[in-house]
Amino acid sequence: MKNILIVEDDNNINNMIKEALSCKGYSCVSAYSGTEALLRIFSDNYDLVILDLMLPGITGEEVLEKIREKSDIPVIVLSAKDELNTKVDLLTIGANDYMTKPFEIKELEARVFVQLRNCKTDKREDIFKYKDLEYNTNKKQIKINGKQLSLTVQELKIMELLLRHPDKVFSKNEIYEYAWDEYYIGEDKTINVHISNIRQKIKKITDEEYIETVWGLGFKMVD
Repeated sequence: MKNILIVEDDNNINNMIKEALSCKGYSCVSAYSGTEALLRIFSDNYDLVILDLMLPGITGEEVLEKIREKSDIPVIVLSAKDELNTKVDLLTIGANDYMTKPFEIKELEARVFVQLRNCKTDKREDIFKYKDLEYNTNKKQIKINGKQLSLTVQELKIMELLLRHPDKVFSKNEIYEYAWDEYYIGEDKTINVHISNIRQKIKKITDEEYIETVWGLGFKMVD
């Protein structure tokens, strides 16, 4: 049984989601503030988080950032904000999906199913090595010189794509559709920010360059 944490301060919405997902066979736990959400997330094991943004105390954005510091658990964000920049910013800091309120409960059920399906892992331990970098696909860990690289879900998927085909130049379109598993909307900021974040994290461990920008084409691993 999959465990889902529902972080929503509106009792009616929280109960509606909990009832619908429980009927689908999921085990659901409710949290009504950002502080409560973080306490539950880091004390229990969950397979997915449904996260409202407008929370008392710690905001949903802050909760998401805290989650991504320690976990790659799928997070579906719920918000009344429907501006493109808001969605891009949330995807950039690690949201896996985004739904605008009001929403249809059937659509949320479908998105929950997709996220949990995508998280199924192959138990084989496949390891990709490139220079001093090692990627364990089973553990979803990247290490450089033995030191673990702390990446968000999308950053990890970007590295996975580049590492699987180190000689290939990937366009922003290809990177986005692989890392987010959805159609590319032509937003350059998202990919550029993620690549920049990965480079900065690598820089904290080594001065070795790993990602090359091929101007006008995209990105690849450095030869």
